[in-house]
Amino acid sequence: MFRIGDFSKLSKTSIKTLRYYDEIGLLRPEYVDSENGYRFYTTEQLLKIHKIHSFKQLGFGIKEIQDLINGVNVDNLLEQRKTELIEEQRELEKQLSKVKFLMSNKQEVQFMNYEATIKYTPAGIAYTKRMNLSGYGEYFKAIPALGIQMKKLNPNMKCGSPEYCFIVHVGGEYKDTDMDIQFYEIVDKEGKAPDGVKYEKLESCKVISVMHKGKYQDLGLAYAFALKWTESNGYKVIGNIRENYIDGIWNKASEDDWLTEIQVPIE
Repeated sequence: MFRIGDFSKLSKTSIKTLRYYDEIGLLRPEYVDSENGYRFYTTEQLLKIHKIHSFKQLGFGIKEIQDLINGVNVDNLLEQRKTELIEEQRELEKQLSKVKFLMSNKQEVQFMNYEATIKYTPAGIAYTKRMNLSGYGEYFKAIPALGIQMKKLNPNMKCGSPEYCFIVHVGGEYKDTDMDIQFYEIVDKEGKAPDGVKYEKLESCKVISVMHKGKYQDLGLAYAFALKWTESNGYKVIGNIRENYIDGIWNKASEDDWLTEIQVPIE
């Protein structure tokens, strides 16, 4: 038999951990001296603690290890961990792909201020209107006017939670002049609709999200980055790109502080 100090060295497990395993019943000493309280372990228990270490390295928690050691629910625990590891592997592959993309494009200075993430958009009822506008200057007159009109017709209507409004360029072609756009804003319920406005149910969709800070005339660069990132990482675009306005002329004095999110629907 080995005293706890020697067993600690042989098993490469701290004395504190061995005492904890004793307390929870995961690995009790083979013998405890009733007079001095010394704990003693056997060579067979070296095999058991090796198995415990092996399960820990596979990512199992203490309760799961106890069940595995005791032969409880083993198949389900292993299958569950397998599923978790597959998902972790997928996430690591995504991260690796992102790193490779950044490395391959580090010389492209125009892309250095952009990063891409994957997210899901809110779902809900949205009112929508197609508009033909000369440019973003007219856009920020037309959209507030539409909001005032909707509020007047529907005084009890509220914006969705979270708030979500965006445009898409009809036909999928980005333009900052002679814009043909479809505007959407999620609200809490359907209501009355002025001429040209209708209600649609928007489903949540998976998108690549790229944040653009600055003037709208430079949004084309954010589009280019988002599409290149999409292609480089093996995703397929399945819908028109969305422009989600977060900060703009309504709350930021300088266009350098305007924040727009480019959302690329993908599968």
